[in-house]
Amino acid sequence: MNSCHHRSHPAWICLFVLFSLTVTAQQLRSPSEFLGYELGTRFTRQYRVVEYYRHLAAAVPDRVRLQTYGETYEHRELILCYISSPANIGALEQIRETHMKSLEEKTTNDKAIVWLSYNVHGNESVSTEASMQTAYDLLSKHKAWLDNTVVIIDPCVNPDGRDRYVNWYNQFVHHPNHVNPDSKEHHEPWLNGRPNHYMFDLNRDWAWLTQKESIQRVALFNQWLPHIHADFHEQGMDAPYYFAPGAEPVHEVITDWQKDFQVAIGKNHARYFDKEGWLYFTKEVFDLLYPSYGDTYPMYSGSIGMTYEQGGSGRAGLGVITSGKDTLTLRDRLDHHYTTGISTVEIASGNAVKLNEEFGKFYANRNYKYRNYVLSGDKDHIRLLTDLLDKHHIRYSFPGETTVKGLDYATGKTGSMKTKKGDLIIPSDQPKSTLVKVLFEPKTRLNDSLTYDITAWALPYAYGLHAIATEHSMVSGNSNSAPSDPTPFSPVADTYAYVCTWKSMNDARFLAAMLEKGIRVRYSEEAFTVSDKNFASGSLIITKTDNAGSKNFTETLATLARKFNRDLTAAVTGFVTRGKDFGSSSVKPVKKIRAALLTGSPASTLSSGEVWHFFEQQLGYPLTVLDTDYADHVDLSSYDVLIIPEGNYGKYLDENRMNTLKTWIKNGGKLIAIGGSIHALKEEKDFGLQEKQPEEDEKTPFKPIPYNSWERNYVKNNITGAIYATETDTTHPLAFGYKDTYYSLKQSSNAFELLESGNAFYIGKDGSPLSGFAGSEARKNIANTLVFGVHDYGKGHIVYMVDNPLFRGFWENGKLIFANALFMVE
Repeated sequence: MNSCHHRSHPAWICLFVLFSLTVTAQQLRSPSEFLGYELGTRFTRQYRVVEYYRHLAAAVPDRVRLQTYGETYEHRELILCYISSPANIGALEQIRETHMKSLEEKTTNDKAIVWLSYNVHGNESVSTEASMQTAYDLLSKHKAWLDNTVVIIDPCVNPDGRDRYVNWYNQFVHHPNHVNPDSKEHHEPWLNGRPNHYMFDLNRDWAWLTQKESIQRVALFNQWLPHIHADFHEQGMDAPYYFAPGAEPVHEVITDWQKDFQVAIGKNHARYFDKEGWLYFTKEVFDLLYPSYGDTYPMYSGSIGMTYEQGGSGRAGLGVITSGKDTLTLRDRLDHHYTTGISTVEIASGNAVKLNEEFGKFYANRNYKYRNYVLSGDKDHIRLLTDLLDKHHIRYSFPGETTVKGLDYATGKTGSMKTKKGDLIIPSDQPKSTLVKVLFEPKTRLNDSLTYDITAWALPYAYGLHAIATEHSMVSGNSNSAPSDPTPFSPVADTYAYVCTWKSMNDARFLAAMLEKGIRVRYSEEAFTVSDKNFASGSLIITKTDNAGSKNFTETLATLARKFNRDLTAAVTGFVTRGKDFGSSSVKPVKKIRAALLTGSPASTLSSGEVWHFFEQQLGYPLTVLDTDYADHVDLSSYDVLIIPEGNYGKYLDENRMNTLKTWIKNGGKLIAIGGSIHALKEEKDFGLQEKQPEEDEKTPFKPIPYNSWERNYVKNNITGAIYATETDTTHPLAFGYKDTYYSLKQSSNAFELLESGNAFYIGKDGSPLSGFAGSEARKNIANTLVFGVHDYGKGHIVYMVDNPLFRGFWENGKLIFANALFMVE
């Protein structure tokens, strides 16, 4: 067995879907001819887009290959279209295999591979229209470029979001369309077309792969690793067109060649835009740092990754009058995206040999400071991480017992670790070395503090693992395969109770499944020892007595334990050797809660979707989604938990609604407030919350800020996605399953004073982050502030989550905090 383990993939050729084609050849038709209307005069629904690409495959099967690579949560088809010369289409798999060999050896490949991704944001809707025109013209006008170029087109990355927008727009569009921006057709509802079904931003999910669409797409992307990847977007309707080169900060791993070729592509685009007199800009706003974008993830995978941004988005519709009093039409937007798409293929074809040479050099460069990343921790967390690494084709191994020295992520200083069976090594000496460096780097180097997104994401922190980054080479020990799962659980005769740990989301999933099956479960507020095993606070206890009335109790329990790989301890007695006995008041029943989520304006769609996805796709527990449109008419006493996602609720939570909420909490309700929603609660004096105010330095005289320095001065008060080491009260139910230190991803500089009690997680006197950017003033103010805490109110509780543990669904180590808030805080 190889020491480096990664998931094998079936032969790529087997993934092709055979479409039913008519025996007689079809004449190649333009999009307008096929659809029956002039392209750019209406929006095309997803099924018609797929039909057009099927037409292309039927009309010129020797130059087009279609592939269905998956489906969305709403069961819409996801397709790729491969366009090239007959010779290349006939040898497509051979071209791919030869190209992929260049990850580890020199090859003779001389074909350029270009991947064009359209409509990752559903209401940035023109790009799918442009994709059809681009595909047609490549087949009809620019066939010569295809002799040495394979073009891969994903016509719609986010069909659920796009159809949501198109269907809404078609409902409210005037006939003819109304260009007045005040018209309803230019104002989408709260759930707009930008995100996918679960309201996730798919353009920020390339690295984390939390969504179905991302997993399916990246699996194919990693089987091709194109030389060029262009991601088509839209921005505000008044903005000129944006194309590469990107803005600072640019990650240090991006090579000079990648940056130079971005410039070359940009100049080629500019040649066409200059000819037409179209406005455009480069090197601003859209930086190349955060690793989960459609430009940066390809960059870190050896591609020339680029974002193209057309003005328009959901407001523009079929046409709108801009603030400059010009009319921006769908056809205008289509022409611009069409032009950059065609220009991209043109320059790729003209530089095919150089693209192949530089791609090989990218993968030959594995000379990074840290030679290995060594991780230790809970086996469930290790397995979650290796699942992600498999999806990215990142190799890893499992060491034997040894001692490793290097940078300790916990302290930011030199430290050491004694490895044991089940620990993990990720070497940087592998094809995906650059991606490994980016995803695991302890601190991101910033050459500019003005960033478009978060500035820290190191996976050891995100997965709650102890890590050492070492500059030394390592080899695997005798253990070179993944740790084995526990022996499948079998019921034990004469068992008083079964005990399960509480330290990972798999434990939480197991609990949720038991509650759904009607199994009664308890948890211990204190650590205890039973059957010669030590268990921490929060451990689950399932007694036979509690479930005496349940038919097939042991069989159901065994089935669930095997499903979630839980290693249950059989206790023959409830008399513990340390801690509280199973009949103690400290051993409390877990309530089968009834949870509701408040959505709709003014809630954040992204935060709403994160909670919704957490319940349905991660925890496996029912959630009622309420909307602010009718929430006033809902009987809150029907619910035990109400979750308020990120949002600005100042006006929404008026006196009447606040009184209703307070009465419900007093009577035993549990309110979970996330991120910005907490601001709406701080004015209630009996809610125990107080915002921390920055201290004014009266000694420093006022100095006017120059106009061109305002933005940079403003960032002194910001925290842009930095990682903080928080102190933890491990005795608090909100912190069950955690150690003394928890690493939190702080997405804002919001700062609240510590509560009188219930401070489960908080930042100490040092306001400096372990990784990521925090402005000088923000650092001062964030010291000694709340991160996660609970305020008791009447018979109920308010759970404050100043940081969002479900942010983008990738901060795995924060998810158990949310499960604690649901089930343990009572």
